[in-house]
Amino acid sequence: MRYHHVGIPTSEVRPGETHLPELGMYVSGYETSEFGVEWMRFENDSPLPRLVRTVPHVAFEVPDLEAALTGRKVLIQPNSPSDRVRVAFVVENGAPVEFIEIGGPPSPRPEGR
Repeated sequence: MRYHHVGIPTSEVRPGETHLPELGMYVSGYETSEFGVEWMRFENDSPLPRLVRTVPHVAFEVPDLEAALTGRKVLIQPNSPSDRVRVAFVVENGAPVEFIEIGGPPSPRPEGR
């Protein structure tokens, strides 16, 4: 597995937000961040677990999502937020951790990462 991004919950409206209505959230920053910092702002009725809505998470790209989940406490079951991408969240030492599986070979790492 390799580092992909860090997600930080915020209540501030940020420039360039993308709305993800099915998740009740807005995301921003990842595309322009040298270090993969993603800001996440949640709607009051977001269906995501409180832990994800309140505690920053680190995300790792994995070649096999099911294998990465083996033996771990799953917080959010595998799902597909976009084409060729599958994600799931686990709890590690009380914190949320996201695993991302991207169809085909691992996605190229943006410059500077």
